[in-house]
Amino acid sequence: MKMSSTQGPHSLAFRVMRLCRPSLHVDIPVRFDPSDLLFGEDLFDDPVAASHLPRLLADTVSTTAADGSTTSADPSDLSYRNRFLLQHPSDSLGLPGLLLLPQSFGAIYLGETFCSYISINNSSNFEVRDVTIKAEIQTERQRILILDTSKSPVESIRAGGRYDFIVEHDVKELGAHTLVCTALYNDNDGERKYLPQYFKFMVANPLSVRTKVRVVKETTFLEASIENHTKSNLYMDQVDFEPAQNWNATILRGVDHHPESKQPMSDVFKPPILLRSGGGIHNFLYQLKLSSDGSPLPKVEGSNVLGKLQITWRTNLGEPGRLQTQQILGSPIAQKDIELRAVEVPSIIMLEKPFVVRLNLANQTDRVLGPFEVWVSQSDSLDEKAIMVNGLLTMHLAQVEAFSSSEFELNLIAVKHGVQKITGITVFDTCEKKTYDSLLELEVFVDSQ
Repeated sequence: MKMSSTQGPHSLAFRVMRLCRPSLHVDIPVRFDPSDLLFGEDLFDDPVAASHLPRLLADTVSTTAADGSTTSADPSDLSYRNRFLLQHPSDSLGLPGLLLLPQSFGAIYLGETFCSYISINNSSNFEVRDVTIKAEIQTERQRILILDTSKSPVESIRAGGRYDFIVEHDVKELGAHTLVCTALYNDNDGERKYLPQYFKFMVANPLSVRTKVRVVKETTFLEASIENHTKSNLYMDQVDFEPAQNWNATILRGVDHHPESKQPMSDVFKPPILLRSGGGIHNFLYQLKLSSDGSPLPKVEGSNVLGKLQITWRTNLGEPGRLQTQQILGSPIAQKDIELRAVEVPSIIMLEKPFVVRLNLANQTDRVLGPFEVWVSQSDSLDEKAIMVNGLLTMHLAQVEAFSSSEFELNLIAVKHGVQKITGITVFDTCEKKTYDSLLELEVFVDSQ
């Protein structure tokens, strides 16, 4: 953090300290068990010899009583000769139970809450009065007021005294930030003085989110890869995908050896996902499908908005953070005037027996279309055709209103068994003399028995 110098002598001065959670003090000691020095590791293979070990070490090692309490052989010994001995197995972790306060301003990341303890000190030998204090956060794009005492100024700050306050700001921008602290006060001689001080800091990105979109038939798969760029572990509390309108999203998880259905509190107490410091990565996979409420898709030129990710995490000792990604785009959508969807297909289709497929013809324009003629193209030879029309070769449909749809049935018959495709359904607009083909392709299984 850098502070700019001010012109002229001032009675007041700002001091800024960042408020954040303390960290665990880790003291890695060189500790050992005396048995490692005096005896071989195979001593414990002999239960008789191992039972005599506490008596052999009673003069130099602390012993543990039956109630779990630890007593030293010579409590008056002030030489600390046992300070390197393992008094408890947890001593090897190097955690003495102390918390370490921040020794520097540290790194500030996007999505965190910047909290600062600010003290304005009167270093002069006289009292200052009517002190108006302002604190602002200045970024490359805006200036945000976070404290203003102009409506209730500080009445006075005695000589050698101070006035303290705490400010908070949700960090939502990357890059250079400046904490601007200003004071307007009356000096000893009645002169009104203005004191500005500037404290600069940088905001970095804690995470990188890379996405991949794959479309398989009518299903869209979104893979999100989240990487930790901080110097501390991140515990991901929540990584939720908020789908855009007309989309439904389901997260796909791997095989769990401990199914959540057997844990009634799993929805309340979900274990966080650990992203290790310095490049830990975790992947999330979502399955997206268009909702079947019948409402038309929003028209976005050249893009397909899928939704956005909401990410919340905590660092060591629970310091929270939250990020929201920009809108994630899928493959560009080529807007079609009409769309043909399958509404109902028989689950069992028998060879050389007629069956009915129910289809939906949707008008995706803001004008009336039709009347229509529907037929199945016979471009393939009869020997290659697996499914053919059973009955009238051409169907006539009425006009379809703007952003409306019409359902109709198509009578078909299968002449080959196995997995077959229903292709070649063609729609012809008799008014605009326009042909729509390759609108729909279905795969069905034809049973020969």
